[in-house]
Amino acid sequence: MTDTVISLEKATKLYSGVAAIEDIDFDLWRGEIHALVGENGAGKSTLTKVMAGVVTLSSGTMKIDGKEAAPSTPLEARHLGVAMVFQENSLVPTMTVAQNLFLGQERYFNRLRGINIAAQQFLQSLNFDVSPTAVVDTLGAAKKQMVEIARAVLHKAKVIIFDEPTASLTPEERKYFFDLVRNLKGRGVSIIFISHALEEALELADRITVLRDSKAVVTDDAANFDRARIVKAMVGRDLSDTLYGTKKTTVRRAGKRVLTIQNLKMAPMVKNNSLSVFAGQVTGVFGLVGAGRTETFKIVAGVIKRDFFHGGEVILHQKPVRYRVPAPAIKAGIAYITEDRKAEGFFETFSIARNIYLGLLAKFPKGRAILSKREQTQAGSNWIERLNVRAIGDAAKMIELSGGNQQKVVIAKSLVQEPDIIIFDEPTRGVDVGAIEEIHELINRLADEGKAVVMISSYLPEVMGLSDRILVSRQGKVVEELSALEATEEKIMYAAIH
Repeated sequence: MTDTVISLEKATKLYSGVAAIEDIDFDLWRGEIHALVGENGAGKSTLTKVMAGVVTLSSGTMKIDGKEAAPSTPLEARHLGVAMVFQENSLVPTMTVAQNLFLGQERYFNRLRGINIAAQQFLQSLNFDVSPTAVVDTLGAAKKQMVEIARAVLHKAKVIIFDEPTASLTPEERKYFFDLVRNLKGRGVSIIFISHALEEALELADRITVLRDSKAVVTDDAANFDRARIVKAMVGRDLSDTLYGTKKTTVRRAGKRVLTIQNLKMAPMVKNNSLSVFAGQVTGVFGLVGAGRTETFKIVAGVIKRDFFHGGEVILHQKPVRYRVPAPAIKAGIAYITEDRKAEGFFETFSIARNIYLGLLAKFPKGRAILSKREQTQAGSNWIERLNVRAIGDAAKMIELSGGNQQKVVIAKSLVQEPDIIIFDEPTRGVDVGAIEEIHELINRLADEGKAVVMISSYLPEVMGLSDRILVSRQGKVVEELSALEATEEKIMYAAIH
């Protein structure tokens, strides 16, 4: 396979004099699946955004089909045959699925019924169970991702770039996606695939390029890689024995019962759910998509409301509470760290320090009479250092950070509140292996300090490697509780499915 569809030579992109990518040589062959892997901040998204016309190179050249090209907008890149499915969805939330699919391709006169029928047929051809008439804002993260993928395929691009496409998909949906990518490859479409799930890169890709510190470290056939080689190239050291660890042989003893949920209801997602959380432990919560895990703890944190009549009880420190908004829950010592950092976790045009400071101000439901620029700068600098946030400085805007560093800031925005109960919802989704290790160390440290830590995760090795006790949720309620010492993947999955 020597027919090159995209090539870059000495590709460099600078932000305020700092290189996001530096002197990168990269080529993509026609009809191949090429995986890009690397830590957050290594330059993967910047490199692909250059190809997709989102950003332009500071120096170096790019060629598409042998001709020099420098698209300055995604529309220009699409006309050149390059489409990108972004890590954070770029759909119009107030439009329907069908309208989003055909946005930019409308005829002068349009019949909504015709668009809906065409969208329905196309989605069915991809085995995507999404209603074309559904408003995008009402969809979950997984279905939004499916619409993004469908839109890229519909544009009939010769190059499709997927940035973390499987992060929100269930195992069954992930299988459909893999089949779709292989089908596209069979048609001669070239695929660039960014993923922090290294097993997916090894399974799906023909070739793999590893980036580290803004530079391309190695490109080779996927058959010549294994997980250990990729990780070592990514971080410069071997993490294979420390990332998720072996099966736990000891667990922390339960401290004081700090949170009790009894017969909690929120139709249709939460159904008579009951559970307890203890200080000084990591309580892992596992379940498939739609199991009601996130909704349960959003009720606890005041993000959403339980049913008004017969909605059950939330008991905090032996006292019943009902939070209708997050502010009083934050003041009471509850921190909820969202799974959707872009939509719910930060203000993208604000600086790191300002976002963290807003988290601190949230502790005061009635506000503060005096705001301190010095306090904001100090809080930002302190948490940037404590969580090893990679940025030009605390004045850097959130939109300029990689996904993993954005996640660290979202965590810092909650921890600055000094909570007693910390709820992590998918804490390592879309995060590289180096940052995963740091977040895991933080979760363990918080539990060792006596905090009550809840970790909602869809990744079994993470749940088993970090949790002291594991709650399995199915169809809106906890159906099984296991000690980490007795838990196995088979037991957990059996409880989650049957």
